[in-house]
Amino acid sequence: GIGTALGVIYHAYAAGRLERVYACETRPLLQGARLTAWELERAGVPVTLLCDNMAAALLASGAIDAVIVGADRIAASGDVANKIGTYGLALLAQAHAVPLYVAAPYSTFDPALAGGDEIPIEHRAPDEVRRVGGRLCAPADVPVFNPAFDVTPARYVRAIITERGVIEPVEPARLRAWSEAGTD
Repeated sequence: GIGTALGVIYHAYAAGRLERVYACETRPLLQGARLTAWELERAGVPVTLLCDNMAAALLASGAIDAVIVGADRIAASGDVANKIGTYGLALLAQAHAVPLYVAAPYSTFDPALAGGDEIPIEHRAPDEVRRVGGRLCAPADVPVFNPAFDVTPARYVRAIITERGVIEPVEPARLRAWSEAGTD
């Protein structure tokens, strides 16, 4: 649907407003490589895959007009929890004056959470990082920091796109009014 990152991309491509998608691999489980790139290619949307740590170089090149990410949870403040790396991508986008949009279903909003600091962050198994394709690629006993999600503060989000409409600017009072009304 339109309230998802891919839904927004499909719509923009069909409308002729999008030429190519650059999809980050999304380590350590490679959701971007295994799912996003696969779905876009299958739908006929031109897609180029890149390693997560190549995003800065791509944004610096000037080739990117906008960044679109999904969300697993959105707090009342507009802070967004999403796959790990989203916060870093938001900082990079801001550094290069590229707007960042969050596309997520309305059900992602959690007004009971005042801010992103209240969103619980799952920490995953160390071997997700130590192993690639089942093969050990790091010392077996090295400690691993492996949160599944990070929180992007609302100040880095240009707008939130849902199936019920677009919230711009992303401010707590506007989110509250929008949530209570059910539309923008």
